[in-house]
Amino acid sequence: MSAETSITTTAVFTTLPTPDGPFTVIASADAVLASGWTDDVVGLLALVHPLVRPVDVTVASTRDEAVTAAVAAVTAYYAGDHGAPARVPVRQASGEFRVHAWDVLREVGPGERVTYTEYAARAGRPAAVRAAAAACAMNAAALFVPCHRVLGSDGSLRGFRYGTTIKRSLLDREAPPAVGTTLF
Repeated sequence: MSAETSITTTAVFTTLPTPDGPFTVIASADAVLASGWTDDVVGLLALVHPLVRPVDVTVASTRDEAVTAAVAAVTAYYAGDHGAPARVPVRQASGEFRVHAWDVLREVGPGERVTYTEYAARAGRPAAVRAAAAACAMNAAALFVPCHRVLGSDGSLRGFRYGTTIKRSLLDREAPPAVGTTLF
């Protein structure tokens, strides 16, 4: 994650089908800028902070490495490698706490769940539960910054930009097999 303050001049996008619906990725030459379960590129682009929002966005080609890596990670995620998105660079900008909170969120592994209170503590500000929740709400890079792994203190799903049905699907997909379950 980077708090870089220069505007990205160009970026590319692609939309791919997933079991949870269309998933779009907007990427610069070296990092994911935004992603989510939508085919609305303009709406997704609006989530990118103005400091890193690209001036020009075009359809990706197979030569665009960052978006190709992102697509491979999304494909791997849905094939069972739930850690794949964490290996793709992401660039978002905001205040110091929010950028740090996004970095911390990338460390919440597949199958792990944290409450907003636990997330705030991991981010170094235990009393900043609302700020931690705001970091989730302002996250432009869904799946790559796994805000879906943060739950209410009572275990409830709470909000998710792409709906709690998708959030539940992701959490169920990442859940470890039940003890005693045969895997073959």
